[in-house]
Amino acid sequence: MAEALQGHPGSLPVPRSCCHARGAARGRAELPACRMTLTTTTTTSVAQAFFCLLLCIPWGSSCPPSCRCTERAGAKAVLCSSQHLQEIPKDIPRDAVLLKLDANSITRIPSNAFRHLPRLQEIDLSGNAIEHIDRAAFRGVAAGLRSLDLSGNRIRSIPKEALLALRAKLRLANNPWHCGCALQELLGEARLDPDSVRDITCHTAPRHEFVGKPLLQALDSGASLCSVPQRSTDVAMLLAMFAWFAMLAAYVVCYVRHNRERSRGHREHPRALPGTRGRAETSSTAL
Repeated sequence: MAEALQGHPGSLPVPRSCCHARGAARGRAELPACRMTLTTTTTTSVAQAFFCLLLCIPWGSSCPPSCRCTERAGAKAVLCSSQHLQEIPKDIPRDAVLLKLDANSITRIPSNAFRHLPRLQEIDLSGNAIEHIDRAAFRGVAAGLRSLDLSGNRIRSIPKEALLALRAKLRLANNPWHCGCALQELLGEARLDPDSVRDITCHTAPRHEFVGKPLLQALDSGASLCSVPQRSTDVAMLLAMFAWFAMLAAYVVCYVRHNRERSRGHREHPRALPGTRGRAETSSTAL
């Protein structure tokens, strides 16, 4: 601050060194706020100079502690590969264009995970342990995103709402996919990277013959994964209706039998009464 206190009494020119970002070259343009000269009392000037210094610090360009930030052709790249991260960092610079989070231990992509990164064009999340992706995981970056790599995770299914709004090319290979109707509909509308389509393999499926086979092979054979749940539902409904009719028939049979036994008992009871009365009269006469 010694340089800042030199000059005319009552005036405090702000040091020119504060106007350069850390690590930046001297030839870069200075911020307008750093060229002003503060004319007031010494105490107020010091406070204003400190405020100016805060303005000059590039807070929005800070890099997460576990990452390395570089610039490639004027575009900022945030490299966080192989850092044992368990969640997506929240302090990623807003001007990031490329974000590499591959080879970590991330298990979930929450809603609005990248909403504060309007310039993001490429996300690499391959080689993690992702199992769950929220419906609004990529809200805010859908329009600008060009590439999304989710290969090599533990994804079994993805909500359609999470990916259908994206214009990015998707890499979804090497995941334990459940090959059902939802996945077929998703892949029919999403933009898949051609080089990774053949590596989308069915880990589980409603039809046993699809298990362990590439999904593309199953679809090329003319099979429809969406017809299987409908057939199983129809069979379940038929079985339920049959069971209901069987119970109704059994109830009717039991009801008819019960009524027959009751009516037979009523017919036999009056016949027994006269015979009993005759025997009683004979015994009284004999006495």
